[in-house]
Amino acid sequence: MGVTKTDLFTDSQNELAKIAKVFAHPARIAILEYLIQSNSCINGDLVQELGLAQATISQHLRELKEVGLIKGSIEGVSVNYCIDAVRWAEVQNLFQELFSGFPKISGCC
Repeated sequence: MGVTKTDLFTDSQNELAKIAKVFAHPARIAILEYLIQSNSCINGDLVQELGLAQATISQHLRELKEVGLIKGSIEGVSVNYCIDAVRWAEVQNLFQELFSGFPKISGCC
């Protein structure tokens, strides 16, 4: 397996790619949609909602947390997860910068 040469790319490009990778799994999209709808939840709520094993949900939550899309607060023996609003806006801006770079013209290459 080859080594990725991330040093060839800007910090912004590397960050956007890392975030896009997290968005690339349907379970993580489902978790984000659930959090957006419910404002917050614990792991057990997601297990019931998505039908995935608790260990699988925990893995996906860790991936989302590593890029900062969600945050968790300890409540008793559980962790309550929610969308990190500040980071969410930053990610939204990163994608918007990419998408707005394409001119709105008709035609093809």
